[in-house]
Amino acid sequence: MCGIAGLWDFRAAGGDPDRLRARLAPMNAALAHRGPDGEGLWVDGAAGLALGHRRLAIIDLSPAAAQPMVSACGRYVLTYNGEIYNFRELGLELERAGHRFRGHSDTEILLEACAAFGIEKVLPRLIGMFALALWDREARTLTLVRDRLGIKPLYWGRQGSLFLFGSELKAFRACGGFVPELDHEAAASFLRHAYVPAPRSIYRGVSKLEAGCLLTIRASGEMRQSRYWDMRQVAMAGLSARRAWDEGEAAARLEELLRDAVRQRLVADVPLGAFLSGGIDSSAVVALMQAESPRPVKTFSIGFEMADFDESPHARAVAAHLGTDHTELFVDASHALAAIPKLPDWFDEPFADSSQIPTYFVSQMCRGHVTVALSGDGGDEVFAGYN
Repeated sequence: MCGIAGLWDFRAAGGDPDRLRARLAPMNAALAHRGPDGEGLWVDGAAGLALGHRRLAIIDLSPAAAQPMVSACGRYVLTYNGEIYNFRELGLELERAGHRFRGHSDTEILLEACAAFGIEKVLPRLIGMFALALWDREARTLTLVRDRLGIKPLYWGRQGSLFLFGSELKAFRACGGFVPELDHEAAASFLRHAYVPAPRSIYRGVSKLEAGCLLTIRASGEMRQSRYWDMRQVAMAGLSARRAWDEGEAAARLEELLRDAVRQRLVADVPLGAFLSGGIDSSAVVALMQAESPRPVKTFSIGFEMADFDESPHARAVAAHLGTDHTELFVDASHALAAIPKLPDWFDEPFADSSQIPTYFVSQMCRGHVTVALSGDGGDEVFAGYN
């Protein structure tokens, strides 16, 4: 993951660029854990705007992929967290139109596609997970975008003449002009749902950009939010176009779709692995990864001393069957207790899913071996595994 942050002070137009940079730098530094491989600050003093980026290098490890990135035409500036899985297809289309790239990152292709076609035409074509901010230097508009399912986080808020955005709330707290105030309605929502649902955040006046949405901000301070993808519309369209499949056809089509999704997510210039619990979802992902890989996939699982919670024997059996390079970590109560005081730093706002503790430990273990990990998360939601 990467981290993005930015500020736009509508009263600071034509101000000192160094002052803007100094205000943004602590916000960017607060996200250093998201991007240990590099940092960038870009300032438009005439507009009073500053964009920041913390980089976790995955595709194109060279400086050519550094952000914030300015388009070849000089009009657009992008700071972006995520990965576009069909970037090569978009790049080929741009090359056929005469474009030449400086590097081979998905960032540059995303940026140049926005410059060539306009962001609203590009978004429906993207396959990936992303949170981004695109600055149009000519139109003086800032556009924030979040992926279809909200996989990548993006917060935004305004206090007076100051507009802020960032991957995490800790970036807001690092900005000298921001005063955090508890949103009591958001706290009530947390007590009901065990998390704070979008568009609210735990802070009054700060929102999560909703999944599948874009927010456009103008120099006048006017803001307009629109939705480029709607899950309800997709579901209704699927129901209206439903066709009869026999079991064999459905299974073959499902495997084709899953294999394609996994294959696209294996594109990286860094080591990859997978979380493996031994359940259906993660086992299916790992099986498809291994089918696409010429070498054993690195898999990771967490075990528990309490047998009722320990799935490691299942993970071990799947790893042995598939021939993966498997690593286990066993966690006891003392590990969990030691992790609990760190939870507010990790999540910034209340979040009560107990899976956060084992997820932290398996991520920590995994990071010592690989940079990117696939998982079975989301399988229950897609395949109706929970009521």
